[in-house]
Amino acid sequence: MPEPAAVELVKIKQMRIFNDLESGLKAVSVTGLGYVGLPLALQMAQHFRVIAFDRCPARIEMMNRGKDPSNEIDADEFEGKKIEFTSDEADLRKAHFHIVTVPTPIDQRRVPEMSALFDASRSVAKSLKKGDYVIYESTVYPGCTEEDCVPLLEENSGLKSGVDFKLGYSPERINPGDKIHTVNKIVKVVSAQDEQSLEEVSAVYSKITSGGIYKAPSIKVAEAAKVIENTQRDLNIAFVNELAIIFQKMGINTREVLETASTKWNFMPFKPGLVGGHCIGVDPYYLLYKTRKLGYEPEVILSGRRINDSMHLWVAKKLVQLLTSKGVNPVKSKVLVMGLSFKENVTDIRNSKVFDLIAELRSFGVEVEMVDPLADPAEVKKLYGESVTESPVGPYDAVLLAVPHRFYSDLSEEYLQKLLKADGVFFDLKSVYAGRIKNLNHYMI
Repeated sequence: MPEPAAVELVKIKQMRIFNDLESGLKAVSVTGLGYVGLPLALQMAQHFRVIAFDRCPARIEMMNRGKDPSNEIDADEFEGKKIEFTSDEADLRKAHFHIVTVPTPIDQRRVPEMSALFDASRSVAKSLKKGDYVIYESTVYPGCTEEDCVPLLEENSGLKSGVDFKLGYSPERINPGDKIHTVNKIVKVVSAQDEQSLEEVSAVYSKITSGGIYKAPSIKVAEAAKVIENTQRDLNIAFVNELAIIFQKMGINTREVLETASTKWNFMPFKPGLVGGHCIGVDPYYLLYKTRKLGYEPEVILSGRRINDSMHLWVAKKLVQLLTSKGVNPVKSKVLVMGLSFKENVTDIRNSKVFDLIAELRSFGVEVEMVDPLADPAEVKKLYGESVTESPVGPYDAVLLAVPHRFYSDLSEEYLQKLLKADGVFFDLKSVYAGRIKNLNHYMI
């Protein structure tokens, strides 16, 4: 019986694509260079030759200058990498291990919007050669890779999946603004359509992360794991959002309740707030889409989504009530909203629930100004038709800290006092200033 080390040596020798990539004979391609694709491409380029493809020439021009359009990656991360940035689809033919990392959002009806994924599949298919690999990282519903993407790959390449090219799925776990759980440190889940291709895919990804590799039993299992990771977070946040509404009616401080409960070893410390962005507020709808196709209407998932999708309504109503309690007519009030991005310490304003909150405040007749040191005013104007105040000038009837960027969490009480009228309200949506406010009318969820 062969020794374990000998078995591993045989496996390594059999890894044709991995060996060719490691030697530089073949290259990796990454299609879609956003939050997920760009950091992945740069990590891959430390070990392999990489063709980094995005359809937007302006974004490619920025990356060729060492600039991340999302402002997540420092310029020095671009240096010394074996990477070619391109917007020319034909360049994908230079690669043999293709990774697809395009966004998979939802449309206005909250149905998966798959056009970018399907377009990327067609693009990669045109460059497929016998022996190539295609790995998807985009969030999808279970079954999408094999049932929806494979037919596009086969139709546009003339090749057969599992025979002429191999398929895999490795769900992304990028967390914008997080400098700790980066792609080179996390556990990377990988899956593939057969044992040999799973070994190849595992070997490639093991080169880019120190966190280890987890081999999922199947592609569908890996797809399902991805959607429930964020659906679980969505449900937990919905739970504490509902608690915040209940405790407010009871006259109990939600933050104090959560801090007290957190002394139990297995209590999960989620916090109430707005749920936007591209993951937590989107991924549950991919699971919902698939379950409805199967004739099942989920109850718990839908309930959580309803609570989180309507949280901005409760926040707006509560702020208006606070103004009214101070004798301020909402129609004559002026409120400053601080923070516009979908989460703290990121520049991305897409899918931000703050703009829904602003719209709801205006429905009460409130005059709203908005500031954010990270958001691009031109993009705010383009996406929402709103103008960002460069430098707030009070006095305001209320200041609402909606997104606690580090910049805002360091402000002094004296600075906030200068922004507010004598009896103004500081509404701290994330309880950032808990225990630090002495004199202001300070409200926290």
